[in-house]
Amino acid sequence: MSSQHQNHTSEVPAVGADGPFRQEHAARDEAPQFVLPLVVRIEKAEPPARTDALETAARAVLVLLTDERSHGEGEWAEAVRDWQDARIRKVVRRARGAEWRKAGTLPGITVHGDMAEVRVFPPVPLDGWPKELAKLQVSGTDLDDPEPAPPAAPGTAVLWLNPELEMSAGKAMAQAGHAAQLAWWELTAAERAAWQDSGFRLAVRTAPRERWAELSGSGLPVVRDAGFTEIAPGSATVVADHPSLRSRLRNDVPR
Repeated sequence: MSSQHQNHTSEVPAVGADGPFRQEHAARDEAPQFVLPLVVRIEKAEPPARTDALETAARAVLVLLTDERSHGEGEWAEAVRDWQDARIRKVVRRARGAEWRKAGTLPGITVHGDMAEVRVFPPVPLDGWPKELAKLQVSGTDLDDPEPAPPAAPGTAVLWLNPELEMSAGKAMAQAGHAAQLAWWELTAAERAAWQDSGFRLAVRTAPRERWAELSGSGLPVVRDAGFTEIAPGSATVVADHPSLRSRLRNDVPR
């Protein structure tokens, strides 16, 4: 498998009935395949913390989805539609120094975390990467947290990582992006507006082992990996626990 085909994941939302992926798998497989490139800045002297990078990647996906260029007659709209009509693949690559500056000259959006910087680009054909991005490395995105992440603030959307799986930071960033996107698809217009107004406040945390079964079986959106890299096909990687979705399930309110 070439480096361009790494960190790919496919997923089916677990909540609601009107998301863009309510189709048979075969139909999505037959569509032209696109990938959403994300590039994380990792300087040797000051790499970002792992959790900060994961959260920034998740927010970057949401920022791109809500950018005016991704809608209607916007310059990215056709690519975004084509990408969402197929499997929503994402690839995370790393850059530093001159590589990062070159990546910044391409159309895209840079999203900042506490220290992390992630640039998201409009979707590209699976084998049609811009040369400035194609040469960037997928490997080497192993990041650490200097201290354990604190509990998420009340009312924050939490993307819960499967505690049983070992994933590189790049892989986990892609998974977190998928989970944020699944949550977005399931929200109402008012709920989406409120989340956007908050700056897409979210947290990425590893689920307690004793809670994973409950979370993954709760009816909240679950990311299931296609198994291209690192983990087995069909593995549940992340649960998107957005307060609005949690409340809807709790109250059994029909959409």
